Amino acid sequence: METDEARERADGAAGPEGLSLPARVVVAVGVAVVTLAVAVHLTMMFLHVAPPNTVSKRHAAEIDDYVYPEFEQNWKFFAPNPLQQNVAVQARAELTGPDGRTTVTPWADLSARDGADILHNPVPSHTRQNELRRAWDFYAGTHDAQERPSGLRGRLAEQYVRRIALSRLGASQDGRPVERVQVRSVITPIAPPPWSDEKADTKPVYRVLGWWPVTTADLAEARNR
Repeated sequence: METDEARERADGAAGPEGLSLPARVVVAVGVAVVTLAVAVHLTMMFLHVAPPNTVSKRHAAEIDDYVYPEFEQNWKFFAPNPLQQNVAVQARAELTGPDGRTTVTPWADLSARDGADILHNPVPSHTRQNELRRAWDFYAGTHDAQERPSGLRGRLAEQYVRRIALSRLGASQDGRPVERVQVRSVITPIAPPPWSDEKADTKPVYRVLGWWPVTTADLAEARNR
């Protein structure tokens, strides 16, 4: 029959004291890494949601790089102003043939392509989930009703959307290079549920941008994507 002293020795061997010195070092390092990671995460999220202050202003770029897109705070899902529209981004290209004549491709639904890649995918790409959506939000937030950009951010938004469209359409099609790209959004209001008395016009609304010439830098960026 096992004595109390033997049981105590067995219990001690099963605890941290029973580990070898290398094992104790590994456990200590693991605990320190996890503690540091949790501290950094909580600090970044606190600075992100806290009112603007000296630290958050000075390190705004680093905080945004950490938070977006995985930890983005998006309240559009919740009342009182839930998102009630489906926004699709589409693009088409102008091609130049060997004879110098130009042709225009049909509109390609880039949002639908992303949706098809995400559907039934247990680990969808963050690029497919967020890149196009956030790029269009960036553009819409930096341009007025006449598509005039608001300073440098607006011009950067145009470049960003143009290069995403070019990378999705391809720098050439059937050996014909892309000379220009055009982007539009299709906003479709979501119909109210059958039990609701609310009336809504579900006719799509189009926002068509002008043609953007494709630059050498755009082509280089598209090839690197």
